Order: sequence, then structure tokens, then C-alpha cells
Amino acid sequence: MLPIAAAAGVICGGIVIAYFIAIDHVRAAAANGGMVAGPRRGFFKQLETALRPVSGLPAGAAVQLRQRLNQAGTPGALSPAGFQAVRYSLAALMAIVGLALGLLVPLSLPTLVAVPLAGGLFAVLGYVLPNIWLQQRISARRRQIQRSLAEATDLLTLVVESGMSLDEGLLSIVERFHNALGDEIGKVLREIRLGRPRMAALENMAASAGVPDLHHLVESIVQSDQMGVPIARLLRVQATEMRRRQRQGAQERAAQASSRMVFPMVGCIFPVLWIVLLGPAIIQVLGSLH
Repeated sequence: MLPIAAAAGVICGGIVIAYFIAIDHVRAAAANGGMVAGPRRGFFKQLETALRPVSGLPAGAAVQLRQRLNQAGTPGALSPAGFQAVRYSLAALMAIVGLALGLLVPLSLPTLVAVPLAGGLFAVLGYVLPNIWLQQRISARRRQIQRSLAEATDLLTLVVESGMSLDEGLLSIVERFHNALGDEIGKVLREIRLGRPRMAALENMAASAGVPDLHHLVESIVQSDQMGVPIARLLRVQATEMRRRQRQGAQERAAQASSRMVFPMVGCIFPVLWIVLLGPAIIQVLGSLH
């Protein structure tokens, strides 16, 4: 028991020290007129530096994790090593919680078995939770792009049909849509300003976003640029097709709603209905038997 308590105390002390270091950085930035996001990223960088010996990743895994972080919008400006450091830190914190629960909550297992088991289970949970959160963020970002894409294509079509360039159309989308789609197109415009070819930047955006409709739109723009087809006509066709697909998807979801309502009705509504209908009769039958 003594080694377990000592290890938990050391880990708790490290977490408390890191917490107060982060608070000091936030206060220093506030005194200097800085933004809170900077110290927050600095805290992640310090965490990454502290756990660098154990948070390293192979090259292939680091590239895949970098792609997933980009698809999630790079939350907290995390690098792959920083994300791994967060996973290890949360696993250590959850291990402390598991050890404490194993000591405080009475279980049928012996204490020497329950404490390490609870600590290990909570540590695994803490290690897996950031990955689940990242996947949920990627899915939410893709849904946000999908919902905004048809309207953004209409806006891009109107801008290009009015005689303005494609870059000006993309800039109008960034100014109009303050969401995931606007962020992705803003990255494209920044890459173009830095000298990257326009079509290469668009293809990279479509590949990293993982949204099929966006990929089809970019492919059409690239083919239009290569073959010299007027891009306004092509965008109009793409906008009409996206609206049709959205309407078809809404109709499919509406058709599936009735079948999905069967399980809540069977599990929640019908038992209550049978209790209301048969309850008095059952009470009378039981009373007559007694």
C-alpha cells in the first residue's frame, strides 16, 4: 500500500505543479495584454517537451495523426507529439482517480487486487478518451462542412458569374462562413499567397477534409481549369447537384424515421400502456385470489 500511495502522491504533485505553471503563464500574458490562447499553446508545448522521451511516435503514425489533427481543425495547435503527451497525462490523472476509488470504494475483491485493477482500467480509459474526442471532432467538422457546402457553392457561382475571379469567390466564402468550411478555404488562400499553385492547394484541402461532395467540387474545378471549360457553368451544375443530393438525403432520413421510432415505442411506450390497461384487472385478480 505504501508504494502505491507514494506513486499517487508524486503524480498528483506533478500535475498540481504543472497546473500552477500554466496559471502563471496565463496571468503573465494577461498583464502584457496577450491572448489566453498563446499561454494555452505554451502549456501544451511544455507538456510535450516534458513527455518527449515517452511521447515519440514512428514516422508513419506521426503522419497519420497529423492528418487527423488537421481534419479536426488542429485543436489547441497540437502537434502529434503534443497530442500523445495529452493522452499520457490524462491516463496518469485517471490512474490516480482509479487508485483513489479502489482505496475508498468497498469492493468484494481484496484491496491489493482492486486498487491496481481500478487504476489500470481508469488509465486505459484516460488514454482512449482523447482519441474518441478527436474522432468526434472530425465527424462534427465534416458534418459542418457538408451542411455549408451547397450554400457556399451557390455563393461562389454568383461571384464568378458576376465576372470576379475564383480567388475573390473563395475570399467571399471566407468572409461569409465563419465555420469549418471557411477555415479550410482560408487555409487554401493563405497557401496560395505563399506561392503554392491554386489547384494543388484545393486538392490538398479536399483530401484532408474527407468530405465527398467537397472532393467532387474540387475535381470539377481542376478539370475545368485543365480543359478550359467556363468555370461558372460548371459551378452552377455542381450547386444544382448538391441541392439534389441534400434533398434526397433528407427524404431518406425522413423515410427511416418511422422504422427508428419502433424501438422507443416498444421499449418505452407499450409497457406503460399495458400497465395502464391491464393494471386494474391484475389488481382485481390478485385481490380475488387472496
